[in-house]
Amino acid sequence: MASSLPILYTFRRCPYAMRARLALKIASIEYETREIELKAKPASMLALSPKATVPVLCLPNEQVLEQSLDIMVWAIQQMPQAQQLLASTDQQLIGPHVQQWIDVNDGSFKALLDRFKYFNRYPEYSQLYYQEQACCQMLQPMNLCLAGQAFLGGEHFNLADLALFPFVRQFAKVSDDLWLQLDLPHLKKWLERWLESPEFITVMRKNSIWQETRATT
Repeated sequence: MASSLPILYTFRRCPYAMRARLALKIASIEYETREIELKAKPASMLALSPKATVPVLCLPNEQVLEQSLDIMVWAIQQMPQAQQLLASTDQQLIGPHVQQWIDVNDGSFKALLDRFKYFNRYPEYSQLYYQEQACCQMLQPMNLCLAGQAFLGGEHFNLADLALFPFVRQFAKVSDDLWLQLDLPHLKKWLERWLESPEFITVMRKNSIWQETRATT
């Protein structure tokens, strides 16, 4: 590997890549960013990960992490203060409580988010129906959980907060009007806290598309 740093293949707006970058930033891990175009994925990334989706993290020892959650866990585990920073009801990075939130987010909520965002592609139901179902599945339970605490894990954020934030952000951005109408005050406060965090602002800076160097004959 040419780089002595971890190499991250990423796409700025992808929520999976977003949560991986956020964890890396919080863990103060330096890495080489390779911003890609989804319609022109570099051969080097495909060679590392045939799944052909971002994020992909290649470590200096040539270990490849292909899933955003694996990248997040690896990043946080590099922190000496990981357990204090990510204190949760589970007292571990991904325990039953954290896993439950992630399962709902990455499963039924993500499916409803796609239908809510691209409702014209799913004419079986209205956009408002998809919004209502998404709220019932995850957003209302999150709002209830956050009514008495700052984060899903309590007074400190945990892996669930990091993993869910980019998807709640994407949901909120579908329609400002529809989002404003929702009675989710605690969830909205939680979202704003993440949106205004210096870590998120940093990882959302635009990067030029990485150009793969090809040998010429």
